[in-house]
Amino acid sequence: MRTLVLSDIHGNLAALSVVAREPYDAVICLGDIVGYGPAPAACVRWIRESATWVIQGNHDRAAAENVPPLCRPDFAWLAEAVAPLTRSQLGMSDLNYLRSLPHWAIRDLGGVRVACFHAKPSDPLYGYLPPNRDMWARELEKVDAELVFVGHTHLPLDLTIGNQRLVNPGSVGQPKDGDPRAAFAVFADGEVELKRASYPVEKTIAAFAGSNVDASAIDVLGEMLRKGTPPRMTEL
Repeated sequence: MRTLVLSDIHGNLAALSVVAREPYDAVICLGDIVGYGPAPAACVRWIRESATWVIQGNHDRAAAENVPPLCRPDFAWLAEAVAPLTRSQLGMSDLNYLRSLPHWAIRDLGGVRVACFHAKPSDPLYGYLPPNRDMWARELEKVDAELVFVGHTHLPLDLTIGNQRLVNPGSVGQPKDGDPRAAFAVFADGEVELKRASYPVEKTIAAFAGSNVDASAIDVLGEMLRKGTPPRMTEL
């Protein structure tokens, strides 16, 4: 079985559409389907139709329950700027779906015990950990799985810690590692491969046209997407 592992789509339909061309038998989504991007409803629709396992992210909860996503300050204003657009696109069925998503899942997949979280296991919605082996070793001590998938940081990661493997596929819709291509992973035959795909970034930026999102927020989001990096303080 060939499984696509996606995280942090963030309403970026152009990126998701390119990643979806990858051959797959199943899809795991690690959360943050919405937030920041111009096409949240279309992304939710694709996930609802295509994904096998879906985990709730902090931006999914924020949209569904109309609460702050509790992201760091340099992103909080961007999330707030796009939040009205996100909620205006999502119908009640979409909001109920996002609200119903679990915070974690552990299942057998192809003979491998797999755990999925949006953020870190001890704080699956909001917890942020850098790519530090010792920190992650402590987090994984109580996780009964051979393979652990996480998202949230938007940074691809592949670490083997003892008899466990930790994989962050990176972000489909808002990479932050200096590479603007959509990031994702493929799990097949017991192996995980981190992958990238180029997509029409300008199409995503152009999709904000006609919205009520503040122009300064669109400018910053656009530069983030073009460069694949977080905003600099001078941009805020």
